[in-house]
Amino acid sequence: MSALAYATPRTGSHPTLTVDLGAVADNTALLVGRAAGEVMAVVKADGFGHGMVDVARTALAAGATRLGVTSLEEAGRLRAAGLRAPVLSWLNPVDADWAAVLELGVDVAVPGREHLDAVVRAAPGARVHLQVDTGMARDGAEPSRWADLCRAARAAERRGLLRVVGVMGHLACADQPAHPANVAGRDRFTWAVTTAGAAGLRPVDRHLAATAATLLDPRSHHTMSRVGAGLVGIDPSGTTALRSPLTLTAPLVDVRDVPAGCPVGYGHTWRAPVATRLGLLPLGYADGLPRAASGRAEVLVRGRRRPVVGRISMDMAVVDLGADGTGAGEVVTVLGPGNDGEPTVREWAAWSGTIEHEVVTGLGARLLRTVCPAGPRGL
Repeated sequence: MSALAYATPRTGSHPTLTVDLGAVADNTALLVGRAAGEVMAVVKADGFGHGMVDVARTALAAGATRLGVTSLEEAGRLRAAGLRAPVLSWLNPVDADWAAVLELGVDVAVPGREHLDAVVRAAPGARVHLQVDTGMARDGAEPSRWADLCRAARAAERRGLLRVVGVMGHLACADQPAHPANVAGRDRFTWAVTTAGAAGLRPVDRHLAATAATLLDPRSHHTMSRVGAGLVGIDPSGTTALRSPLTLTAPLVDVRDVPAGCPVGYGHTWRAPVATRLGLLPLGYADGLPRAASGRAEVLVRGRRRPVVGRISMDMAVVDLGADGTGAGEVVTVLGPGNDGEPTVREWAAWSGTIEHEVVTGLGARLLRTVCPAGPRGL
């Protein structure tokens, strides 16, 4: 047997991340049913860690009509995979390779005059979505500069140098429906669209809502919603039952019996209160288990929750197995949909003091990945 064969990991003998595309298909269908207009499937950050191309194909088959990414590089990956659906890229530096816009046949967001001028110079005829800041002081043109951007875009449009096909914004507090920032954001977006029209622009695409607003705020839907987190089972508002596609399992690579008082891991932050059996998982923060979850996290072993004890280190985590006789090689469920009592992504986020988005996008490249197809609807 070759050295390569020896080095190839096998499911069950290696930490394994399983992606259920059926869950992505179901989530997409639910969100499509809630949206007033089209749904753009946002597959940035490698499809929120679930696999960009797989999530994109599944979402399109389940009712999404377009794809959204941040960079032109991500857009290029979609095109290289053979996906021909409309794509929007909205976070590029001024000196991006704008010529690629025409080569790839994708739309780009323009947040200000510098970007507008750069696109006109390098990609004449490009399709652009003007981006307005609706109250986050982050991406998009400031209100004081919006009218000037619209006038400049219209001048370029009249010369045939670009086509303004969209206006886009983003809500800061959509996961809190009653927050006054949502009213202000919706009002500013309406003003931005009106101002664009007064400049002579006729954008057919107008999009403000992301996942939470798609689920909770029909007033923000306009002609299209951009949905990313919801595709992979994350509802920032916590109000809607979406399916989580991920299951992370790992084998115990070692077990040992220790006496009461035995310290565990760096800093000896935990000591066994009674004699117990400890199991070693070959997973750590280099694989995406947040170190901040140390002392709070749990895993599922033989149908029972067991605590992760001591500090989660770069490559390892220790589990208190109690006295049930669990041995090396036993496969442990670290996280999953929660159907069998295993911890969920939401729980790991809570244990870590963060959001689910950070947990799923942090799951590392060392994990063996397997994909379960969505069936006929998701092919």
